[in-house]
Amino acid sequence: MAEKTEVLVRESTPLTLLNIAIEKGADIEKLEKLMNLHILWEKEQAKKAYWEAMTAFKANPPEIDKDKNVKYKTDKGITEYNHASLGNVTEKINTELSKHGLSASWITKQEADKVSVTCRIAHVNGHFEETSLTASPDNSGGKNNIQALGSTITYLERYTILALTGLATYEDDDGKGSEAVYIGDKQKSTIVDMINAKEIDEAKFLKYMVVESVDKILAADYEKAMASLRAAKGRIK
Repeated sequence: MAEKTEVLVRESTPLTLLNIAIEKGADIEKLEKLMNLHILWEKEQAKKAYWEAMTAFKANPPEIDKDKNVKYKTDKGITEYNHASLGNVTEKINTELSKHGLSASWITKQEADKVSVTCRIAHVNGHFEETSLTASPDNSGGKNNIQALGSTITYLERYTILALTGLATYEDDDGKGSEAVYIGDKQKSTIVDMINAKEIDEAKFLKYMVVESVDKILAADYEKAMASLRAAKGRIK
């Protein structure tokens, strides 16, 4: 009898409680509270499913080759470099993401002389995470206005999905001489404080973020790091 009761308790969810309440003729106020509880529970379950899927994705990430060579002449001489094309990046990443119920999409927004690209990765259960980057049109190599805009959008689409999946280490800087931007001291302190407060296994957290130390977390990955810490219960497994 005790075993049967334990099974029932373990399988109880806000939805089952709501159905029981309906069967017993509970009043509207109680039903509304249970419905709101069910909605919150579903959101938390969707968030948990997202991070579990992303963790599985990161356990066997795709290796992205630099498949495109770019060469053009400038006033300073010849510029040449290799990089991973957007098609190569998205094909390999989306193929692996789809195996875990995840998919990527982009939203582009232009204001004045800047263009912003937001990459969103969503799970089939509904939860999503996103990150954005903004830049000016790339006028290098004698591009016209449309080509300059398209080049920047492609560049930002590639880098946002790499940042959101934690695969930026497979990419180069496209010959632009840019350097990785890491979290600041305040963000580092916030992360460390949460790790200590929740007694999270820092080694496993760093492995999940694919970094050697907290101060090597990319600025673009800060929200992702915080979201995983908020969702963690005790220790990340």
